Amino acid sequence: MDVPQAAATCDDVVEAVGEAVVTDRDFLETVLTGVLARGHVLLEDVPGTGKTLTARSIAAALGLSFTRIQFTPDLLPADITGSSVYDERENAFEFQPGPVFANVVLADEINRAPPKTQAALLEAMGEGQVTVDGVTHDLPDPFVVIATQNPVEQEGTFRLPEAQRDRFVVKTELGYPGRAGERELVDRRADRTNRAPTVSRVVGNEQVTALRAVPERVRVDGKLRDYVVDVGRATREDPRVDVGVSPRGVQRLFEAARARAVIRGRDYVVPDDVKAAAPAVCRHRLVLTSDARVRGVDSLDVVDDVLDEVPVPAVASPAQG
Repeated sequence: MDVPQAAATCDDVVEAVGEAVVTDRDFLETVLTGVLARGHVLLEDVPGTGKTLTARSIAAALGLSFTRIQFTPDLLPADITGSSVYDERENAFEFQPGPVFANVVLADEINRAPPKTQAALLEAMGEGQVTVDGVTHDLPDPFVVIATQNPVEQEGTFRLPEAQRDRFVVKTELGYPGRAGERELVDRRADRTNRAPTVSRVVGNEQVTALRAVPERVRVDGKLRDYVVDVGRATREDPRVDVGVSPRGVQRLFEAARARAVIRGRDYVVPDDVKAAAPAVCRHRLVLTSDARVRGVDSLDVVDDVLDEVPVPAVASPAQG
């Protein structure tokens, strides 16, 4: 699959999902950027904005297997990864896979489970495998976690550990729909006999694998690679930040910029790709100082300020060069 074919496929996926999810195109492209970058996606917003529908629709459009794990305070790690069950007929323990064994896993309201259970996903998200009773089991390929969480200020939520937040390529939010969008939702509910909106399959498993390989062939000028590194390092130097973007986060910014270039139909990255990807890639990786939190500083404001301060390199496109 070449870049024009990949861009056309991405456009078809966004259009298909947009038929079911009432949201703007930028949000859907950000989610797709995370998938193309071979990573995981974190969606944060108040209940009822369409987070779950988004995850289910993405899986349907990509033709991938889908499972949903509802995170609750009493959820155990084995409820996610699976467990070994004794088989009397075979006189041996047999592994029973948990719901994490799917191409797209919806970790719904992930921050309503305690940190120990949240951590059960760490190995799966980082290594594409789980270890149960000392035995390692590979997860399906592709494997994508789309996690939803409610704002941490809400009752009954636990803050995600920093190590787990760092595993998500992008974090984004739907926000409330516009007036026309909310009217459309009301119209959908007016006839309760109608089924919920369905999403048609656009591609299949093998095509998704080919699609995710396309960003690997996207060219990134040396000056832009320096720019990506400088943006990440600048977050660590901001006085409002206690912990800035990690080296893994810098790599994820690089990967997300390449994925965004593919969505835009280019086989090369431009500075706008980095600037467009940076908020979703960096904001959830920042740990603000206690003073900044007291003053109500938002991590997104820090990322915006960093993008304003770091000099943007002058890079000629391959077509010009």
